[in-house]
Amino acid sequence: MIEPDVIIIGGGPAGLAAATEVARSGYTVELVEQRESLGGAIHRQPIEGVAPINQAAGPKARWQALADAFSAARIPVRHASVFLGVDGDGRVLIENRRTGRVEQLCPKAVILATGAVEKVYPRPGWQMAGVSTAGGLQVMMKETGQAPQGRVLLAGSGPLLIAVAAQMARLGNPPVAIIEAGDPVRRIGPALAMLGHAALLREAAGYLSDIYLRRIPWMRGTQFMAIERDGASLQGVVRRRDGSEQRIAVDRIGLHDGIRPNDFGLPNETTEPTSGPLILRAGDCREALGAFAAKADGRRAGRAVVDILSGSRDRAQLDRAIERARTAQATLAALFAPVHGARPLSSLPDETILCRCEGKTVGDLRNLCDRADRLTGREIKHNGRFAMGACQGRFCAANTAALMAEINPDVPAPKPEDLTGRRWPVRPISIAALTGATSQNTENE
Repeated sequence: MIEPDVIIIGGGPAGLAAATEVARSGYTVELVEQRESLGGAIHRQPIEGVAPINQAAGPKARWQALADAFSAARIPVRHASVFLGVDGDGRVLIENRRTGRVEQLCPKAVILATGAVEKVYPRPGWQMAGVSTAGGLQVMMKETGQAPQGRVLLAGSGPLLIAVAAQMARLGNPPVAIIEAGDPVRRIGPALAMLGHAALLREAAGYLSDIYLRRIPWMRGTQFMAIERDGASLQGVVRRRDGSEQRIAVDRIGLHDGIRPNDFGLPNETTEPTSGPLILRAGDCREALGAFAAKADGRRAGRAVVDILSGSRDRAQLDRAIERARTAQATLAALFAPVHGARPLSSLPDETILCRCEGKTVGDLRNLCDRADRLTGREIKHNGRFAMGACQGRFCAANTAALMAEINPDVPAPKPEDLTGRRWPVRPISIAALTGATSQNTENE
C-alpha cells in the first residue's frame, strides 16, 4: 500500500476543507475520522435509520457544499479510527477500532482538525446525574432526531443556548427556560457591529423567532448559581439582575459557557522539514472561531501544507476570511459578556466538585495551594490527583489552573498543560493493541 502524502485528522468542516484543498493540488491525502460518518459536531449526521432533523438553511447549505466538494475529490476515509499521536520516530499512530489494531503511517504532513470542546464552569451540583453540556444535548438531537425528554433547563452564556433551545422547540419539547448571564439585547455597540456579519444575523434571527413564537423564557443578565437535588427532580438556583434568587424545578440541565480548542495532548505544530512529518492545525483546534471560520481555516491549512511541500505561497484571501471570522467572534463575545462579570472560581464553596473523575473539590485544591512550598501544576496533579482521572484533565485542567492562579496571584499563573503535559498516546489504548502495531507500507517487504 502506498503511503499518502498528507493525513487529515478529523472529518468536520475544517478537515473536509483541508483534505479537498490538498487533493486539488495533486498530493495524495487520506482522512482519519473516529466516527462512522463525517460532519463533526456542527454537522453531525443521524445514526443509521434516523431521518435528519430540519436545520436552518444556512448550515444546511454549508454542509452540502462541503460534502459535495469532498465527495467529488474521491478522498479515502479511515472511519472508526482514532489518532493516537506522532511517536519519536515521526510515525503517525492510528487505532483502527474495527480491527482493534494500531496502524503506523509515515506521511509527509499531518493536518490536525479535531474541533472544539465546550467550556463549562464548575457550579455546586454540576456533577449530578441529569446534568450535561448544552452541546451534548444538541448532538443527541442531531443523531436521534428527538428532543431530550422531560423538563429541560439551558443555562450559562453564549449563542449556542439559543440554537439548542430553538432546535428543541422544533422537535416538540422546548426548554423550560434559557438562563443567560449576558444581555445581548442591551449591548447596543456590539449589536450594531454584528450588522457587518449578515449570515450570522440571519441564522440568529431564525433561532430567536422560534424562541419568541414558543414563548420560551429568556432570562438575560441572570447568573446560574447551583444545582440541587429535590427528590427525583433537579432544581436550578438562579440569581437575577436585582440580586433575588429563584429555584426552577426540572428533569435535565444543559450547561454551556463557551468553547475552546480541542487541543488536548496534540503534538506541537512543525512547519519546517524535519525527520518527522510537517504538523499543522486547522479550524477550532487551532483557534475557536466557530463554524463559519472552520472551512476557511481548513483551506488555509491545506494550502499551507501544499505551499511548504511545493515551495510556493498564495493564502492572502484565506487569511482575510479568517480575520473576518475572528472579528465576528470578538463581537459575539462582547455581545454575550456576563452582566455581572466573570464569576471568580475562588467564590465557589469548598465542597464544589472541581475534578469530577476523581471527586476532588475546590476545598481540596485550596488546601494544596495553602502550603508554604507552592506546588506547581504537575505537583498538584501528583499530590492531589487533579487531572489524574479517566479524562486526564480534558475537563478539569483549565479550571484547576485558573483557580490556582486566583488562590496564589503572587506566583506565575499555571497553564492547563502544566497539569496534563503533552505526550502520546492522545487517547487511552490497550497495551496489546499498541505492541501489535503494524505498518501498512509494504514497498520494502
